[in-house]
Amino acid sequence: MRNSFKIMSGMACLALFSFACTPEQKTTEPEIIDYVSYVDPYIGSGEHGHVFVGANVPFGMIQAGPQNIHKGWDWCSGYHYTDSVIIGFSHTHLSGTGCADLGDVLLMPYTGEVRTARGEQDNIEGAASSYYKHDQEEVAPGYYSLLMDNGVKAEMTTTERAAIHRYTYPEGDQRLLINLKEGNGDKAYDTYLKKVDDHTIEGYRFSHGWSPQHKVYFVLKTEQPIASLQVFNDDAPAGENELKGESVKGVVTFNAASPVQVKLALSSVSCENAAANLNAEMPGWAFEDVRKAAEEKWNERLAAIKIDTKDENAKKIFYTSMYHMFIAPTLYCDVNGEFRGHDDKIYKADSWTNYSTFSLWDTYRTLNPLFTIIEPQMVPDIVNSFLSIYDQQGKLPIWPLVGGETECMPGYSAIPVIADAYGKGFQGFDAERAFQAMTASATYPKQKGVPYVLEKGYIPCDKVHEATSIAMEYAVGDWGIALMAKKMGKTADYEEYLKRGHYYEQYFDKSLNYIRPKMNDGSWRTPYSPFRSIHGVGDFCEGNGWQYTFFVPQNPEGLIELMGGDAAFTTKLDSLFTVEGDMGEGASADISGLIGMYAHGNEPSHHVAYLYPYAGEQWKTAEKVRWIQENFYTSQPEGVIGNEDCGQMSAWHVMSALGFYQVNPSNGVLVFGSPLFDKASVRLPGGKTFDIVAENNSKDNVYIQSVTLNGQPYEKSYITYEDVMKGGNLTFVMGNTPNKEFGAAPANRPKSAN
Repeated sequence: MRNSFKIMSGMACLALFSFACTPEQKTTEPEIIDYVSYVDPYIGSGEHGHVFVGANVPFGMIQAGPQNIHKGWDWCSGYHYTDSVIIGFSHTHLSGTGCADLGDVLLMPYTGEVRTARGEQDNIEGAASSYYKHDQEEVAPGYYSLLMDNGVKAEMTTTERAAIHRYTYPEGDQRLLINLKEGNGDKAYDTYLKKVDDHTIEGYRFSHGWSPQHKVYFVLKTEQPIASLQVFNDDAPAGENELKGESVKGVVTFNAASPVQVKLALSSVSCENAAANLNAEMPGWAFEDVRKAAEEKWNERLAAIKIDTKDENAKKIFYTSMYHMFIAPTLYCDVNGEFRGHDDKIYKADSWTNYSTFSLWDTYRTLNPLFTIIEPQMVPDIVNSFLSIYDQQGKLPIWPLVGGETECMPGYSAIPVIADAYGKGFQGFDAERAFQAMTASATYPKQKGVPYVLEKGYIPCDKVHEATSIAMEYAVGDWGIALMAKKMGKTADYEEYLKRGHYYEQYFDKSLNYIRPKMNDGSWRTPYSPFRSIHGVGDFCEGNGWQYTFFVPQNPEGLIELMGGDAAFTTKLDSLFTVEGDMGEGASADISGLIGMYAHGNEPSHHVAYLYPYAGEQWKTAEKVRWIQENFYTSQPEGVIGNEDCGQMSAWHVMSALGFYQVNPSNGVLVFGSPLFDKASVRLPGGKTFDIVAENNSKDNVYIQSVTLNGQPYEKSYITYEDVMKGGNLTFVMGNTPNKEFGAAPANRPKSAN
């Protein structure tokens, strides 16, 4: 099949899962599924999804794609579905973030007189930019094409570290603008361009942005000879062939038969390394071969989960979600293993692969736990990448972005990711070194609010902005340290960090039954409204008191006890999904996807619908999860209800569609929700699969009636990671009325494993 958005996938199809046998044991041909055909990269490119649209391979260093004029928040990826002005095709992009950056090495093909100006949204006359229309775009995993209004058709595809462009020019002078001034919300401070020979240009772009320092070196090769390279200081002519400055631009002129092909590779280290990357990954000029290989890589990754459903639209949403999950983290090392660290020194990954672009405050909740199931080979590399950053900056990463620490978002969210990996038995990293890095980061005196945690056991709201959110996040990480310490036999550390994992109790006002900010003198914030949100300078990060009252994913049982038991807890949780109130003029725009005060469009709420089973009412989780699935994930450009956040929003959909969710990010307990598909087969290491079957499944039959695991009755409202990874069969029998006895007994409820 091919979708209406004109995906152009090739022959890339893989033999997946086990083959079928006749009773006579005659083998049939392996099943061939073109998963790429279900992916619509436009989903999430409208509204506030902020997803990347362009060509890349899974977790690639390069994301080659279109760039609009940066106009604020909704252009964080460089592209928004509502736009109609293209300023070129850059090679680094974020996907789904709430901050903008990158947009490095912008190439813009055009014809006619030499020009370098970008123009403005309402006037591009005399500029190198062009208008464009979506019906002239073709988008697919690993491939992007656009016939611009200027008459040039631009196509691109990539390997991990290199991109190849194919430009079909109309009649007229063939120009290619290399724009090193323009990024996406950042500012270049040093740029360089040099013609090396008639087929080679090299250079670099150094910039300050969300990442405090970002250095990109590149080598550009042309298949056709370069007739000339004119260089410009911004838009002022500055001669030919070479220029260094703050805002260098260059215009290449070709005198060749169309199409013209250009390939480009990046490095954080040097132009020499960029050239080595190009020679290793893309030595030739066979555009279609590169495209086919990219598509094969996408099909192989998407094959991690095979779903059976008659709903073709649901397949589109599901596999697009998986596609979004595999854009970040991004490869951040050259073919020789070298990369530039946060301290501007060169490091080398000898026995592992280095990654960056970790949106950890978002992804530690779902994406990283899901990777331990479907991308287990990446987990040690991710942990080793964290440990390398620790060596570079003295603490584990918060939100690292290609050579810099953004310090964005509260918490030390690398910690639960490492604890989860260790608890699940992953090897390939030094556990003692990792534990030392975790405890050092949790006591790091320059880490926001940590000295108050060590002194008072809480962070005063009159001393630190967003203090309550920061401290609640620290408690999640501390609980992870405790679990890891217990498994390592470190009793004193276990007791210390388990105590810190309970520090959320410092903020619980039993007189109100809410989490409430606390002042430096120990008194409660007064006056206090649990509805109020003040973005950036309030007591909560991208949330309010209602949402953070339920932010105890590490220990829901403790929260239930604080609220007075199961009945009081479920009553309060019910009210979260129905209550209405004014969040105030300063409320964060990230608080979206509201059901009452539950905010699915932002990550602090992502575990909340799964809290009911801890109080014995799994059926309430089932109905809420299914409603969210059906209403907040659609196949439209506006189909992501909030920022995609480097795969986290999509990971929630994917994991929930399987029928479970890891509430505690560090303990491997997967709480049942409501499986979305008739069957899902999860590919596991060693040739095993874990099959999840939902009998009698439908839009009305959202409630679990009974469960069997490998054919045996299963009474628990959760399953462990260990049981999933053994392979086997988990069968849900679904119905349209709640079975209120399922999972109700205390022995059958999920545990926080303390």
